[in-house]
Amino acid sequence: MKAVVYRTPLPIDHEDSLLDADVPAETCMKTLTAILAATSLLVACQPPDASAPSAPTSTPTLTVAATSDAMIWNAVAVADDGRIFVSAPRWTGTRGPSLARLDAQGRPAPYPDAAWNAWKPGDDAAHAFVNINAIHRDTEGGLWVVDTGSPDFGGAPLPGGAKLVRIDLARDAVLRVYPFDERIATPRSYVDDLRFHGRNAYLTDAGQPGLIVLDIDTGDARRVLDGTPFTTASEDRPIVVDGQVLRAPDGKPLRVHADPLEVSPDGQWFYFAPLSGPMWRIETRWLDTPGLDDATLAEHVEPWFDLPAVGGTAMDADGTLYFTDLAQNALRKRTPDGEVETILTDPRLHWVDAPYLDARGVLWMPAPQMDRVALFNGGEARTRWPVELLTLSLR
Repeated sequence: MKAVVYRTPLPIDHEDSLLDADVPAETCMKTLTAILAATSLLVACQPPDASAPSAPTSTPTLTVAATSDAMIWNAVAVADDGRIFVSAPRWTGTRGPSLARLDAQGRPAPYPDAAWNAWKPGDDAAHAFVNINAIHRDTEGGLWVVDTGSPDFGGAPLPGGAKLVRIDLARDAVLRVYPFDERIATPRSYVDDLRFHGRNAYLTDAGQPGLIVLDIDTGDARRVLDGTPFTTASEDRPIVVDGQVLRAPDGKPLRVHADPLEVSPDGQWFYFAPLSGPMWRIETRWLDTPGLDDATLAEHVEPWFDLPAVGGTAMDADGTLYFTDLAQNALRKRTPDGEVETILTDPRLHWVDAPYLDARGVLWMPAPQMDRVALFNGGEARTRWPVELLTLSLR
């Protein structure tokens, strides 16, 4: 498959965060040309129309695992011993801990301790959670926490605030903090989510469009594919929820750059996309090679799937991609042979964020209703309480 080549990074206006400001016409034309070329190749490589998926043979049943009248959790992870962990971004208006363990009754307790959850304006941001956007398990008993470092949506990270934190689940203690300086977490950054391959962690940046590659052993980090069409949200793909285009506080359509990401079960491929799609892929060997410039990396990026706007994704051991379709309030999947199927459509699946697939084949789906928080509704929260944590058995 021939890759789309994009050799010139997009200029970035550092005064706007998560939203792109006006740029010169010449730049727009170059960008449009690159995106149209990419889209043409993407369409040519697609299986039958992903917008008209086949129906499942039976209707699975959603289960409510926990509810909250205070936390607007957007991420979940489950330990091998069954412990459930949830996190909640500060800017949503959530109350309570940023990272919590749920007890048998679904009540949240600060994790790994109260001190890490006690940050307030003016405090040291390096050793407390400022704003968690994602949590994820590794295969070595670790829980990883992505802290954007900014208490405000789209705000610049505080000094020392943007970081990746690894917690030892056996000891319930922080093992290591990986700080991201201004070169990695820029003033426009919103470090979003992470996945692993070997001794590297890959992270998406939804604010300053790009990817971050972190060497877990040394702590060295570098940005790649900065400002390219592969990591930049297209103006032609708005985020639509309940038939309405989601708009930022300034009234413009919200554009969320590099967001969902996965690594293939064999570790060969890294998949990534803006929140509104489409999804691209690149072999991990290219990302794992330091010193390659963005023009060289771009030559190895391929279109993979016309992913719609999603709350999040999860990939099974056989390569099946599960994704939460925002426009349809639906859970859907793409099988390894490229077939797309709707598993379930339900009003409770309204903006399901960051689904997590556990070892038993249970899909955990936090439903934070992100589009209903006050930030996107003129300061008036429209969240329908309680916020639910849903599960669905896939096997």
